[in-house]
Amino acid sequence: MSSKRFKKLLENNTNLTAETIEKLLPNIKKNCTTKFDESVDLSIQINNKQKKGEVNIRTVVSLPGGTGKKVKVAVVCEDGKASDAKDAGADIVGGDDFIEKIKGGEMNFEKLICTPGMMIKLSKLGKVLGPKGLMPNPKLGSVTENLKQAVTDAKSGQAEIRNDKDGNIGVSIGKKSFSDEKLLKNYNAIIETLEKEKTNNTLKGDLIKSAFLTSTMGISYKLKLGKNI
Repeated sequence: MSSKRFKKLLENNTNLTAETIEKLLPNIKKNCTTKFDESVDLSIQINNKQKKGEVNIRTVVSLPGGTGKKVKVAVVCEDGKASDAKDAGADIVGGDDFIEKIKGGEMNFEKLICTPGMMIKLSKLGKVLGPKGLMPNPKLGSVTENLKQAVTDAKSGQAEIRNDKDGNIGVSIGKKSFSDEKLLKNYNAIIETLEKEKTNNTLKGDLIKSAFLTSTMGISYKLKLGKNI
């Protein structure tokens, strides 16, 4: 059952035609009537069913305006590289002992980074880390020798772009408290990343079938991209 607050939002937003993000942002923010700083979320459906097979996108994008979230980053590395991770601001740094803790279910972090040498050991924990989306991946920059850069990127505002089996992608472009300029910069970074993915996958036709913009507790608006991707 819809809450009184949500019913009122629907009553005040009867014309929900597709609009550009510039026109939608004021309405999105106006609908954020809760007491917390709601996220502004982008939902995209891609055309992942191609004649040559399914298209699966999994990549990361650095959001120039940040995410508005503090990310707890853990690093698994050799003793000689621990200082690099700590200097970059990693919240947890460890080696074999830390791997044993993870194996036992201790996963009080949101992002896990490791060196290639330690990935061999972590790969055995696929059943533990995989379902939570925490397994490091070289394609996403989380298996690397350059720990300083990886931790800095994770802390400064990275978003993962990943579609499910039905082609749905959900990613936050920031918070209600962000300026429109910040939200637009983040949105454009995501769209540019999807354009590159389309080129890399040599796709024919449009990659994006539909896109919607909403806030955590708000109404979903159909988004007019302004160009075919």
